[in-house]
Amino acid sequence: MRKIASGGAAVASRAKQGLPAMPALPDMPEPDKAHEWLSRLVGRWNAEVEAYFEPGKPPVRSGGTERVRAIGGFWIVADYKGTFMDRPFTGLLTLGYDSGTKKYIGSWVGSLDSHLWQYEGTLNASGTILTLETEGECPTRPGRLSKFRETIEFKGKDHRRFISSMLGDDGKWFTSMIIDYKRLL
Repeated sequence: MRKIASGGAAVASRAKQGLPAMPALPDMPEPDKAHEWLSRLVGRWNAEVEAYFEPGKPPVRSGGTERVRAIGGFWIVADYKGTFMDRPFTGLLTLGYDSGTKKYIGSWVGSLDSHLWQYEGTLNASGTILTLETEGECPTRPGRLSKFRETIEFKGKDHRRFISSMLGDDGKWFTSMIIDYKRLL
C-alpha cells in the first residue's frame, strides 16, 4: 500500500514535482451526543425472538446472536445470525444520526425477503427509546407493503428490547415482533 505524505512532507513532495500546493483540508466533523447514543449498541448480543402473525395467536419463537460494531463514531452496523421458522436467517442493520435533519437514519436487509427497509426516527427525551418509522413487506401478505413503527429501548446497560409494530388495515398498530437482546460478556 502506498503511504500518503502528510504535512510539510506533502508540500515539499508536490513542490519537487512542480505541482501547486494542495489547499488546506477543512476540519472533519466530530460525532456528537446523538451519535454517542449509538455506541450503547456496540458489542455481542444474544437474541430471543417472538414473532406474531395474528393478534391473539401464540408467537413463533426463535433466536440468534448479533454483533454490533461502530463505524467512525457516526454509524453502527449490526450483523444478525440465527434461525427463523426453522430456517437459517441473517440480516444487516445500519444506524446513524443525520446532523442536518436531526433524525436517526438506517437500513435493514435480511435473508428472508428482498425488501430494503429504510429507517428514519427520533430518540425520546430521556434517551432510552429510539423510535424508527419504515415501510416493509407485510408478513401475512407477501408482496404488499405496510407501515411499521419499530423501537429500540434500553432496559439496562446489558439489556435492550426491539419491538416492531405494523399498521393494520383497521388503522390500528399491531405488535408483530419482540426481540429481547442480552449482552454477551
